[in-house]
Amino acid sequence: MPDRNLQPLLHDLISTVRAPASVLCEPSGQIRAVGVQGMFHADVRVLSRAELLLDGRSVEPVANSPLGPGVTAFVGLARWLGDPGPDPTVRVTRERRLVPTGLDETITVTSTAASVVATELSLALDADLAPISPVKAGRAVDGSGVVRSGLTWSAGAVTVVATAPGAEVDDDGTVRWSLTVAPRTSVTVSWQLRVSDPAALVREPAVAVEWSRPTVTADDRRLSRLAARSLDDLESLRLRLSAGDGDTFLGAGVPWYLTLFGRDSLWAARMLLPLGTDIAEGTLRVLAAHQGTAVDKDTGQAPGKILHELRRADAQAHLPAAYFGSVDSTLLWISLLHDAWRWGMSPAAVESLVPALEAALGWLADYGDADGDGFLEYIDESGRGLANQGWKDSGDSIRFRDGSQATAPIALVEVQGYAYEAALHGAALLDAFGRPGGPRWREYAEQMATRFRDTFWVDGPGGAHPALALDGDKRPVDALTSNIGHLLGTGLLTAKESAQVADLLASSALAGGFGLRTMSTHDAAFSPLSYHCGSVWAHDTAIVVDRLARAGHPAAAATLASGLLAAAESFDYQLPELFGGDDRTELGRPVPYPAACRPQAWAAAAGVTLLHAAVGLRPDVPAGTVALAPLPGAPLGAVTARGLRIGDASIDVVVGADGSATVTGLPDTLKLALPRHH
Repeated sequence: MPDRNLQPLLHDLISTVRAPASVLCEPSGQIRAVGVQGMFHADVRVLSRAELLLDGRSVEPVANSPLGPGVTAFVGLARWLGDPGPDPTVRVTRERRLVPTGLDETITVTSTAASVVATELSLALDADLAPISPVKAGRAVDGSGVVRSGLTWSAGAVTVVATAPGAEVDDDGTVRWSLTVAPRTSVTVSWQLRVSDPAALVREPAVAVEWSRPTVTADDRRLSRLAARSLDDLESLRLRLSAGDGDTFLGAGVPWYLTLFGRDSLWAARMLLPLGTDIAEGTLRVLAAHQGTAVDKDTGQAPGKILHELRRADAQAHLPAAYFGSVDSTLLWISLLHDAWRWGMSPAAVESLVPALEAALGWLADYGDADGDGFLEYIDESGRGLANQGWKDSGDSIRFRDGSQATAPIALVEVQGYAYEAALHGAALLDAFGRPGGPRWREYAEQMATRFRDTFWVDGPGGAHPALALDGDKRPVDALTSNIGHLLGTGLLTAKESAQVADLLASSALAGGFGLRTMSTHDAAFSPLSYHCGSVWAHDTAIVVDRLARAGHPAAAATLASGLLAAAESFDYQLPELFGGDDRTELGRPVPYPAACRPQAWAAAAGVTLLHAAVGLRPDVPAGTVALAPLPGAPLGAVTARGLRIGDASIDVVVGADGSATVTGLPDTLKLALPRHH
């Protein structure tokens, strides 16, 4: 049987990120010419090898640690050097720091030996300047188009230059230092890499971090640790487009998705609203600037539609550079604008985006429902785009209970909830800014609720539940999945229906792993390491936790939050994109999904969402009110968050172990209101 090209595994690699650059390496710090290892900058691998040797030997790795956004340290031992005996006396520390145009690394050799240590330190460097697409596909990259001269590599518009002060440079790109280390001293050398890429689509933001960094204390210390690591990762994922107004957004994830993604960037910004509205405003503006204006089957574009993904032209083989194959990005854009308005985004900034809102609602009215049945569906008409265009966008993700795959066009369950929510959110914004159409969209939402109730509900092993989707023949796709959790808190469900959905989400079939499984264990397609049919996604779990809390189901929310916090602890508080959906009792820790991105924007934002669900701060700045609705009974224990933001105000929330809560810092324009559960 011929070998297949396999996507490189990521789970055991260490990432250092400062967007648009990222480095993936072995736990030792070595960057070897294998798999996805290397440094990527704006979707080009600008360093494919950085292999460190002492006396021609690799040091033995013992530790690595993040030192903040864009900085990682690696510690190894050179046990053949120094004093004899069991205790190592020569250690090597590599501190890798990403900078806006490249990488700086220091290498420190420290000796506690009784006599002088002499050694040769060598570093083999190479750059294949490969686009990210063939690397992701597992195809061989030979670097044949690269021109090298000394420590300079170039191909097309990209040039990479390495420098190594004080080192000798071999013809093959290896640099060497001869070191003499006196007893109980250290010697440090350094090298640098700089990248010139005038064609890069994305750049590092030119402004400071857009959100606050709250001080979090909690009885469950996992929550505060997760929040801290999450905020470091989110800071490292900030991007702006090279062309445009410089608006900041969050790149979706490392290594494959470090660019503008409609759905991912929107969800991440929405999840960060408790820390401020600036990243939401930047995300809304940059996506509005690329909003669809024409019908184009090849790109999936339609007037008013929000794009799915923006890449440099040579970054991927099968999708257009500007690709619109997402059925939900437009709806999520509308709801982010609404929620940012509620959280205190300036009325002038909101009003400037109302024309884009009207265009987005126009897409919902004229293009989202191609067959006129009242539900939003998708189908890839180009033949080379994504077969599935919701957040579960793998080709095999939409399955019936018996495991058979649904055929397009497909109407996803959560998308109908997003449409209902977007219609009401759009109506509120149109009314507030004196634009016509509010009554039309409220009527649309009312009719959607009736249609949905009559069409989507099916019977399952655990009782009635909304189907995953309708297939091309309008048959309910009857698998029980996490998608139904996204309906909670939208208003689409009645209180009784919400309670039934909450019970199912907290059942062992969906919640028996470390968070919320994407598909229940009762379904034939369930597999714990299926990308979308049994795995656990951090963002999916956190969003559903928050929606359960908002809908008044604290026990179910606490069950899922507990699983996700246990997973966070296992992953050193850097939640990956997804992980295995194995039962919590089997191994005691989650099984990594070996190709998961980490860090990833909405996975990192999950830490903020868990914090928000715990404290329950829900403002409506235009109405002049703030609701404080922490999880009843404080199932996550006492939590204090100081430095949350509503508009320009810094807000502190203290939740006691008994569930009591206080808020301080509210401006005079805001009054505390009783919480409302849908």
